[in-house]
Amino acid sequence: MPRYVGFLRAVNVGRRQAPMARVRAALEAGGFSEVQTYIQTGNVLVTSAARSSQRVAHQIEQVLTAEFGFEVPTIVRMPSDLLALVAAVDALPNPFPDGRTYAAFLASEPDAEGRALLDAWDAPGEWARVVGRHVVMRLGVPAHASTLTNAKIERHCGRATTRDLTVVRALADRWGG
Repeated sequence: MPRYVGFLRAVNVGRRQAPMARVRAALEAGGFSEVQTYIQTGNVLVTSAARSSQRVAHQIEQVLTAEFGFEVPTIVRMPSDLLALVAAVDALPNPFPDGRTYAAFLASEPDAEGRALLDAWDAPGEWARVVGRHVVMRLGVPAHASTLTNAKIERHCGRATTRDLTVVRALADRWGG
């Protein structure tokens, strides 16, 4: 059966608490197997008989919304997608070698207008490129000071959730093979 990596959006912030032990238990009870999580930011590996990432995302959302009583938007990738993303990021220029790199996972590829806006992003200390269904952000400013927020990405590209590239690399190492 195929394995999928789910990225849960906006969990464990404010009142939207979703302890990973409960996430794992709920997903197992909901029919997923070999469920694993990585840190508290909502990264989950599941095995499912479903053959579509979109279907798996929908099923995860249903199970976790029922468990926690609030919507848990989920974006799903295949484990091999993480390896491809890390390789693509490593091939991109890095105008801020002492800064941080983030990847926003998009529910779908952005349209031409969204892609053009992000590829031309020109705020001081910020750089972005669209890579398939991802937005790669290199920041020379602290993330909390960046004008390129997840909310802004969603306004132009639809549902998104962002992870530090350090986390993405760790997930690719753990689950990418």
